[in-house]
Amino acid sequence: MPMTMSVHFWGVRGSISCPGPNTLRYGGNTSCVEICCGDHHLVFDAGSGLRILGNAMDREDRIADIDLFLSHCHIDHLIGLPFFVPVFEKGSRLRLWAGNLKPAGGVRQTVRKLMSYPLFPIEIEMAQGKIEYTDFEPGESLKPRPGVVVHTAPLKHPGGATGYRVEYGGRAVAYITDTELNDDVIDPGVLALAKDAALLIVDSTYTNAELPDHVGWGHASWQQTVKLANAAGAEKLCLFHHDPEHDDAEMDRIAAAADQARPGTIVAKEGLSIEI
Repeated sequence: MPMTMSVHFWGVRGSISCPGPNTLRYGGNTSCVEICCGDHHLVFDAGSGLRILGNAMDREDRIADIDLFLSHCHIDHLIGLPFFVPVFEKGSRLRLWAGNLKPAGGVRQTVRKLMSYPLFPIEIEMAQGKIEYTDFEPGESLKPRPGVVVHTAPLKHPGGATGYRVEYGGRAVAYITDTELNDDVIDPGVLALAKDAALLIVDSTYTNAELPDHVGWGHASWQQTVKLANAAGAEKLCLFHHDPEHDDAEMDRIAAAADQARPGTIVAKEGLSIEI
């Protein structure tokens, strides 16, 4: 198996999908990022972008064999699961991983709650594919596939969330979304996830000017993510989980300012692929 690593963005927004003429270039689907480690497919979050991934797999007649890691189960990060075509196809295999959910009955019970009356017409038991559920405690290190190590850490978000670091073939990609970042002291767990990462994908919902009106909402500004990337020595920073109120014109302004603050900074767009 080739020791290659790549990242594909299927959904880059936070809070709620925002389709429309003003979000065409950056995309309006919520969080879903695919990280390919050789032939192993790891997906992070099941936002509405997961539907787009499933449709692409269906067109390619690709049988799903996926590890799906949830940062948390707020609706914008889970809403794509009931519309993920491979779940309903025989022969597919989906392993769901989540932290923070044991007090709520675990990830299995959370999915059943989403796909049940009166919220949804089809229950998860209707799925034809094989689904496995794994609950873990943030801070654990996981080994979902041969040669793949996924480190985890708790994040500062209402109800809790989990950040991830994927290591494969001597490279690392960090996926840290839905968290507040402290301007003065960076959380050691977050810093460890981001340390020397080839690509740091991180929540950049707001600007510094918007932060005071969103204290306690569990999100960061793009300026704070620049500080994190610099402190961690990350090679590339990727801004992610864009505010649905930020249209393409605003995202262009943020992209220009972020590139000036940290040259080479990437702003996630729906459909963007990055080779690591």
